[in-house]
Amino acid sequence: MNRAPLKRSRILHMALMGTSDPSGEAEASKEKPFLLRALQIALVVSLYWATSISMVFLNKYLLDSPSLQLDTPIFVTFYQCLVTTVLCKSLSTLATLCPGTMDFPSLRLDLRVARSVLPLSVVFIGMITFNNLCLKYVGVAFYNVGRSLTTVFNVLLSYLLLKQTTSFYALLTCGVIIGGFWLGVDQEGAEGTLSWTGTLFGVLASLCVSLNAIYTKKVLPAVDGSIWRLTFYNNVNACVLFLPLLLLLGELQALRNFSQLGSAHFWGMMTLGGLFGFAIGYVTGLQIKFTSPLTHNVSGTAKACAQTVLAVLYYEETKSFLWWTSNMMVLGGSSAYTWVRGWEMKKIQEEPSPKEEEKSSMGV
Repeated sequence: MNRAPLKRSRILHMALMGTSDPSGEAEASKEKPFLLRALQIALVVSLYWATSISMVFLNKYLLDSPSLQLDTPIFVTFYQCLVTTVLCKSLSTLATLCPGTMDFPSLRLDLRVARSVLPLSVVFIGMITFNNLCLKYVGVAFYNVGRSLTTVFNVLLSYLLLKQTTSFYALLTCGVIIGGFWLGVDQEGAEGTLSWTGTLFGVLASLCVSLNAIYTKKVLPAVDGSIWRLTFYNNVNACVLFLPLLLLLGELQALRNFSQLGSAHFWGMMTLGGLFGFAIGYVTGLQIKFTSPLTHNVSGTAKACAQTVLAVLYYEETKSFLWWTSNMMVLGGSSAYTWVRGWEMKKIQEEPSPKEEEKSSMGV
């Protein structure tokens, strides 16, 4: 019997729970030749790496470039949300006008749904804003360490909000991540490049990423399990909520005085940043679909390592042995946590349920 295509809601559930779909993967491997599947995976992983790394470097340019001298991080984030909203609506309209050309849900703004998504949107705004503020105040090389506590907050919030306990080995990997974070902060301070403001924003960004995963699971039913509908409502709400912030923080006045406001290059780079922000959600889901949540996490860790090395080379920085050690601790701890959780989930799936044990003991 043919298996139905994997839905994006299923992909997100797999990503959040740290489980894979082995039956689907096995079936897909039978359907496609090994070389073709290997090529597809290589292309998807490369696309994810290129999109994610490009987005970080481009955002760093927009947020903290000496050539731009634009001190409006909230406006940059607002504009990226606006681009994502317009793209979602445009693709939805195109799918409606030309059925069969693409698989995209119809999007219609429903205020009741927007209100249901609002709690998640507040967390979403915190996540993208603190991410950008962290990137503004810290270097790209330190960016991954600065916001490396997401895994630690996942464990903490799972216990506080969901009453889920964590194994000793998983807690041990969290300890390695925390140690790497503190060593990284210490080494940044020793080199005179530490920004406590940027580090604080990185910690807050990590907290919001964890909260975003928890609230996403609660809110998905309101948008019929559609990731694209959730993306649309999140960004619409964000655009509305950012407007008073732009006024209160005086960023509209700063934008009015910006010398390159009429520059096509500036708006082109801003729009490109929005396109990357839209694309990262799609390529993340694509990578999970063609590999597995576990492979996606490993790929993300390897990408972070490559991004750090590229940043050090691009900005011609010199880092100490202990600084590199802190990065390896963070990346190694994150990889180990992913492996431990994957191993634990696999073990749970393989263990027979009490009912099955009862049946086998009765000889049924």
